[in-house]
Amino acid sequence: MPASPNTRLRALLAEADWNGAQLAAALRQAAVEHGRQLAYDRSMVSRWLSGTTPRPPAPALLLEVLSRRLGRPVGAVEAGLSDAPPTAPIVSWEADPLRQLSTLTGADLDPSRRHLLGAGVFSLAALAVPDAWPHGKPPAGPAPGARRGRGRAGQAEVEQMRTMARVFAEAAEAHGPGHVRTALAAYLSRDVTGYLQTGATETVHRGLLSGAAQLTVLLGTMSAGDGADALAQHYHRTAARLATEAGDTATFAIALRTMSAHAHDLGHHTVAVLNLAQRAADATRTAAPIVAAYAQAHLAVMQAHHDRHAALTALAASERLYERAHSAPGPFTHYPAGALRYQRAQTLAALGDKAGATGALSASLRLRAPAELQAGTLTRARLAETLLARGHLDAALTHWHTFLAEAPSLHSIRVTRRLHDMRRLLNPHRRHPGTAELLARAADLR
Repeated sequence: MPASPNTRLRALLAEADWNGAQLAAALRQAAVEHGRQLAYDRSMVSRWLSGTTPRPPAPALLLEVLSRRLGRPVGAVEAGLSDAPPTAPIVSWEADPLRQLSTLTGADLDPSRRHLLGAGVFSLAALAVPDAWPHGKPPAGPAPGARRGRGRAGQAEVEQMRTMARVFAEAAEAHGPGHVRTALAAYLSRDVTGYLQTGATETVHRGLLSGAAQLTVLLGTMSAGDGADALAQHYHRTAARLATEAGDTATFAIALRTMSAHAHDLGHHTVAVLNLAQRAADATRTAAPIVAAYAQAHLAVMQAHHDRHAALTALAASERLYERAHSAPGPFTHYPAGALRYQRAQTLAALGDKAGATGALSASLRLRAPAELQAGTLTRARLAETLLARGHLDAALTHWHTFLAEAPSLHSIRVTRRLHDMRRLLNPHRRHPGTAELLARAADLR
């Protein structure tokens, strides 16, 4: 029998004031953002409107581009796609974050379900955060002495989670997130979720929630570093929810800042991404200066794409906060000086100050500790790119040679992208002897 026309999708197209060709163009652009070249056209859209079910990844891309255009989340039912195969677990701001964490990590560890996580797309529409957060909902901790399941958790488990966060963060920095991500997902799935379901005092339970939020931020960042951008976004949103349940505004701010930085790294500089950075900075008003400096530095980067004065104001604020901040070892209590200089470089580059960006990147590289291998390698690649843009080919080649020496030990999609960019940027100079030598050396690297 002939398929029934998809009147819901047609209504959304009318609301968006798009025709089939415009929707197809938006889909092609969204696919490019996710590293795919897909031949969507007006005739394909016409078939979907006639009732043909689009094949993955089209359903996820459809929902994303319509959500962006309409400025609100569009679900599969509203778009007439409810019978389409699921693309990934649905993550909601309103749902139980512990259940979300269990679902995500369980699927991440299961080879038969992991492909569903990879079928999702990074969503700009999902960056909107409820206005009342983080103060609009009371923490979900149990009453003192209440039992949530078998066993009992105490301060020892809270301290263990802090230690594990430091261990996982250091391992990812030394070897790349691809080598560490699965181990962290297993720890969250099998140990941390268990702690959160056992009996505990309210104070301990909130500490466990904070620890879970921080570990989930790390897992999201590792997922992004491993190329799983949609999954990373799910983890970061879940981390923000866990931090809200814990009443932990500092970790909540860090989660939002991380979400915004992830979007920026993917090339999104929209008002939605800027608003998220601003929400993160606003949430640090009662946080430690080191956390506030961290949020303000990224806000400066985002403002640089919109308002020069606001960007320089935020950058100056971050540096003032940093000067009076006290730092302690750990991924959520320490903000390396080299990282702050890197944010300065990003801000100045976005403002068109290539010389200032070069100086900031050079300072960042000098300040990187030996343990910051991934950060140092990425900083060196960015410095080489900036030098080449200013016409300093030989200096750029020197840094790229060191980059090639460090890159093979890091399992990181971010490093791989810098490698691809290096080849693309150097291609016009391939007849230069030094460039030819470098490209030959890089030929076997992926």
